[in-house]
Amino acid sequence: MSRHASFAARSYRTHGIVLRTYKLGEADRIIVMLTPDRGQVRAVAKGVRRTTSKLGATLEPFMYVDAQIVQGRTLDIVTQAELKRPYGQYIATDYTLFTTANVMAETAERLTQADDESSAVQYRLFHGALATLARGGHNPTRVLDSYLLRALAAEGWAPNFEECAKCGKPGPHASVNVVGGGSVCVDCRPSGSLSPGPSTVSLLAALLSGNWEAIDIADPADQRAASGIVTAFVQWHLERGLTSMRHIERITE
Repeated sequence: MSRHASFAARSYRTHGIVLRTYKLGEADRIIVMLTPDRGQVRAVAKGVRRTTSKLGATLEPFMYVDAQIVQGRTLDIVTQAELKRPYGQYIATDYTLFTTANVMAETAERLTQADDESSAVQYRLFHGALATLARGGHNPTRVLDSYLLRALAAEGWAPNFEECAKCGKPGPHASVNVVGGGSVCVDCRPSGSLSPGPSTVSLLAALLSGNWEAIDIADPADQRAASGIVTAFVQWHLERGLTSMRHIERITE
């Protein structure tokens, strides 16, 4: 087999969103992408840190790109990349949007480290949430909380906010138990449960289902309470906190 034929056999094309980048050597970067067909892809973009590189601005975090990639021995290599949607350009100009997108990207990266069948769903959830952030369609905090709950649900960790997570009694109930898997009734309420109130639990149910009519009109106090509960669920299921969460500014108005 000729060198050209071997190169072509190892080449593939995919589209996806850049989650993050890492410096490599003096001029290269490692690009971490989330794709719908190959899950998480890590590839080297050679020379992109040089000012003359045509790929430098394309392969930035939160950009939606169409890339030509060659399989390598240790890391794949990006040979071409075409910008499809410049989400990163809009997000990078606003600190709240930027920190929110970083939390979502870190979550997506953590949940897709293993090559499993949920990657395609995780890609769709992340892409949809990122596009919503870039458009400015909804409050960033509410976009983040909805994304986090739905991303956990895609991994089989969906909390139950519609009925008691222990006995199945219809809700909404006034208490939530993170370890127990969601809202709990008075009879099943374990010690250490949170008591946010029925309206907050109803908001959590709306965030999980993506009911934006209910989410957009929710009271700011319920949003603050819901955000704390969402963070607790994420920390419990991911077993360690998200590094980027410390920089987040929760906007509830």
